[in-house]
Amino acid sequence: MNRITLARPVPLGLADELARRIYFASDAITGFSLVSSGEAVTAVDVTLAACSADPAELGRKLDLVVASDVLGQRKPEPTVVWRADASGPARDVFDELLARGAAVEAGAGQIALGEPVLTLMDHLDARLKDVVAAEFGAREFRYPTLLPARALLRTGYVESFPQLLMFVSRLHGDVDSYRGFLDTVGRGGAGVGALSEGLRAHGGGFDHCLPPTMCFHTYHQYAERTLPTSSLVVTSRGKSFRHESRYRRSLERLWDFTIREVVFLGPADFVLDCRSRLMERTYALMEALGLGGRCEVAGDPFFLGEGTAERSWSQRMLQLKYELRLPLDDATDSAGPGGWGGGRDVAVGSFNYHEQHFAKAFEITDETDEPVFTGCAGFGLERLAYAFLCRHGLDPSGWPEDVRAAVAP
Repeated sequence: MNRITLARPVPLGLADELARRIYFASDAITGFSLVSSGEAVTAVDVTLAACSADPAELGRKLDLVVASDVLGQRKPEPTVVWRADASGPARDVFDELLARGAAVEAGAGQIALGEPVLTLMDHLDARLKDVVAAEFGAREFRYPTLLPARALLRTGYVESFPQLLMFVSRLHGDVDSYRGFLDTVGRGGAGVGALSEGLRAHGGGFDHCLPPTMCFHTYHQYAERTLPTSSLVVTSRGKSFRHESRYRRSLERLWDFTIREVVFLGPADFVLDCRSRLMERTYALMEALGLGGRCEVAGDPFFLGEGTAERSWSQRMLQLKYELRLPLDDATDSAGPGGWGGGRDVAVGSFNYHEQHFAKAFEITDETDEPVFTGCAGFGLERLAYAFLCRHGLDPSGWPEDVRAAVAP
């Protein structure tokens, strides 16, 4: 364990903002805990993957993160817009899923799922989709997994969240490139190091990426177009990808996860009304499922960009983002990232208002050639199913009757 003293102490109120960024400071950090003195975090105890890692260099990186992303943030009092209690405690069931073979850890941030989780995810998704269809008459699309890199660049995500990006690479489309690659990696059981070297030497870079969220496909779909109607609601289900570094944990922070997405396009009042109506319908669904939780104003984990603190503050003050959070474990001593924080819950959904940001970036206009307004809501299906199981247990006899009849008749 190495103790790294911070050049500038971090107020305890911002400890979570520091904790959620530490692993992204360096791959050498394999574990950490925050050290406080008085009303501030003054140091970070880290465990390192490489004994040769220079603590002074790690200190420089942590100080950069603190100065760029943490200090200067203002944390308002939580603004909760919905809260509901549920009968009975929430209890983490991930170890039980592993023991039953219903979940299998396939790699870093990747978990294979079996029954009853698969059918439960499909059932919960169907109920969300029914809400969207009944309330908005949404058009549904099934998008390809890969997103063109040029579309990602238009979103601004690269500048805001470089730590989460995941790309798709390939070889140069040339016979000499293929032969050179095979010579580099060898034709019999090459290791990962040789594969990486061959890709660096003969790769063609990338022109596609793994989408960090599904709504980017919708904006790309309508790029340089006038909306076919004055307003539009689109829904989709698909895979999204975010590199969560060592924050990966159970089904809470997968690198590869499934989203039910809803996108609203049109006038500002239409988009805001749709978001509000969907939030209300979602609360009703959560209560019908017997899931206690809350919905609150939230912010995104902007990283190393210009004006991070100002962007986070304005996002919260303008209430551009709400998160729906459900409990996973009611134990008050459950540790958050790096051993910091209280009981565990997880954001299973978010409701976002983008103003005209994406419409301007993708040149999506209305009949007057003005950029439209957009908003979206996304629901993580693995997280939602996991929160359901943590609340109701793995035995279907303890589930709400309608869910039991649909999933485990």
